[in-house]
Amino acid sequence: MEKLQIAIVGAGVIGLATASELSKHYSDIVVIEKNSSFGQEASSRNSEVIHAGIYYPKGSLKARMCLEGKRLLYVYCQQNNINHKRLGKLIVAINNNEIENLKGLLRNGRENGVDDLLFMSKEEIKKIEPHIEATAAIYSPSTGIIDSHSLMKTLADESQARNVQIAYATQLVDVEKQGDGFRVTVKDEREGNFSFATRVFINAAGLNSDKISGLAGIDKDEYALKYCKGNYFRVGGNKARLLNHLIYPVPPQDGISLGIHTALDLAGSLRLGPDAEYVDKIDYNVDEYKSRAFYEDTHRFLPFIEPGDLAPDMAGIRAKLQGPGEDFRDFLIREESQNGLSGFINLIGIDSPGLTCSISIAHEVRNLIRRVL
Repeated sequence: MEKLQIAIVGAGVIGLATASELSKHYSDIVVIEKNSSFGQEASSRNSEVIHAGIYYPKGSLKARMCLEGKRLLYVYCQQNNINHKRLGKLIVAINNNEIENLKGLLRNGRENGVDDLLFMSKEEIKKIEPHIEATAAIYSPSTGIIDSHSLMKTLADESQARNVQIAYATQLVDVEKQGDGFRVTVKDEREGNFSFATRVFINAAGLNSDKISGLAGIDKDEYALKYCKGNYFRVGGNKARLLNHLIYPVPPQDGISLGIHTALDLAGSLRLGPDAEYVDKIDYNVDEYKSRAFYEDTHRFLPFIEPGDLAPDMAGIRAKLQGPGEDFRDFLIREESQNGLSGFINLIGIDSPGLTCSISIAHEVRNLIRRVL
């Protein structure tokens, strides 16, 4: 039976960043991906924002990984000519009642180490965003946008240039502890089922990461994912030209999402989204009747938006550990020796800001592997 050093399941941005980083230090690496190409799920169905690290509780993995990930991602984009833009973002309070929440967010961001945030008055906002309505705002100059497809292609090409094998259209069937490693069984479209051995197994399977963990024998309620769907609507009428920055509301207090916000892309288009709705199954259809709710939610701070401007665009699914009505849940990044699976590394519940954190998470995985190999 063929024996590898490292197997990674999942060729989303986290799996690819991990493969690229590990390929600098190790050989005999394979990435297993059930889809026909990389990044077909959460990695390509999001706002493509490079987050600053404002929202997450101090000391959390999300806060630490986001701050470091932002720095690493900007450097990586510059070194590899990946299209991106340090666009900047305003988090806006619509009325005086929201200002205290906004100030709390500002304190949190600064405590997390985001040292470039500014508090802006209504008059200051009007100078840089004359077409929006806001009583006050946090200005985050280091927030940006990125071409996530180009990022993932660069990571994939870089990995393959260092002899990482990426096995597309290959379904993981089973993973079981065997000796000092794992026996991995996969199903290939052409060859059917076959098995190989690996010393390290990295679970970066995104929406299916809890199921993969279960295959290995880790059946924990704390690992169970909840699917949270987010819809996007495209804004017509060339109204993207009315904005210079990303515009976000003060986030809802439930901590499930950041609120429906603007998503400007590098082509100059404008979308609104995502909303947040827990669902039982993966479904990427956008309900066109939600457009009214999107309009009502955003017209308060984007008065130039009209109901007829909105058209269904796309939807994504967040793989969340936090369920409805539950408190904040952090990323789960864990080497599972404590569960009798030395060399098994779980990456579960990597929702937003996962894209921003992709390279910093890869560094975290590298540090975990150093304890094993």
